[in-house]
Amino acid sequence: MRVCRLALASALAMICSDGVAAKEATADARRIHEEAMVLDTHLDTPANFRRPGWSIADNHEHEGDLSQVDLPRMKAGGLDGGFWVIYTAQGARDDAGKRAARDHGLDRLVSIHKMLAANADEMELALTADDAERIASAGKRVSFISMENAAPLASDPTLLTAYHRLGLRMMGVTHVRNNDFGDSSTDPAGPEWKGLSPAGRALVEQANRLGIVLDASHASDAVFDQLLALSKAPIVLSHTSADAIYDHPRNIDDARLRQLAAKGGVIHVNAFGGYLVNITKIPEREAAMDALAEKYGPESQLPVARVPAYLAERRVIEERFPMKRATFDDYMRHLLHILKVAGVDHVGIGADWDGGGGVAGMEDVSALPRITEALLTAGYTEQEVRKIWSGNLLRVIREAQAVASARR
Repeated sequence: MRVCRLALASALAMICSDGVAAKEATADARRIHEEAMVLDTHLDTPANFRRPGWSIADNHEHEGDLSQVDLPRMKAGGLDGGFWVIYTAQGARDDAGKRAARDHGLDRLVSIHKMLAANADEMELALTADDAERIASAGKRVSFISMENAAPLASDPTLLTAYHRLGLRMMGVTHVRNNDFGDSSTDPAGPEWKGLSPAGRALVEQANRLGIVLDASHASDAVFDQLLALSKAPIVLSHTSADAIYDHPRNIDDARLRQLAAKGGVIHVNAFGGYLVNITKIPEREAAMDALAEKYGPESQLPVARVPAYLAERRVIEERFPMKRATFDDYMRHLLHILKVAGVDHVGIGADWDGGGGVAGMEDVSALPRITEALLTAGYTEQEVRKIWSGNLLRVIREAQAVASARR
């Protein structure tokens, strides 16, 4: 079977060598995709919830990568749901900065609950793996909640209990900078704590006690190693790719992939182009984009009515300074490599939608059936495809909650 898969993977690379093959999957692949429970572990879409005029019930395909997830496109792409992210940019770590992070995190949590309440006929909060199966069977979108960057807890780590009561079921320790809980993989200053801080170690224990899945994406290798050693439950990487395919601090090496699998964890493969291939920045383009951002403000706050004008100006910059893009073929190279190293029981999908994810040929969630088709072409069975899309994730959620139950 392994030889067969490798041969088929080579065939896949030849078929998709231009990286932009038609995104429509075959009828058989589409059937298998629709029959599976399709979950993504990293949906940054809550960043759009406060945008004037933006609603998850509307189709925002015309907005391009400003908006990659909404209910119409979730249905078109067979996405049954996943984790809505409470993302907080790492700011100052003084008292004022910690209060700002605390308030931002709670505001983002409230916005997720408001979105779910406004679309209760279509979506439902999931607290357990059983909830996910029940919600999907009822034809609704499964809505878990996660946290990217534990900065909202820095002023008071006991807030994690309140977050848990309000639905939090996954937590990433850091983001692109070090914080009070541990080291980031990408902080220019380098490691501060040599892994987890004392507060970070206490946070691991608290997460285990509550049944919250720990996420090592964005964390340094030392944090990953310590999470793996300290956590009583399996951990995940909610949106990470393969160091062996593209050497980047945000990616994970093969040895750690094997260690993650040995402890029952799961890596969910990222579709952020800058972590898939080497994309050289163009200074003139960066300056033009900065000026555009100054004119229109942050994309996450851009009113829907101003999107056409913004996109028109952005396209002019993109055409004047064209830049390499990662492709669907690049994404599949990472996914197939990780499957080979970690094994089919330890891999899932976390494409970083609305947080920078998406590649040429898979620009939004409507294209997700292409992944199923590529996996089938590479020799993976229907049952294995179901594991990758949700089975492995639900197992980890169950195991984390079983650990919590045993500790009560």
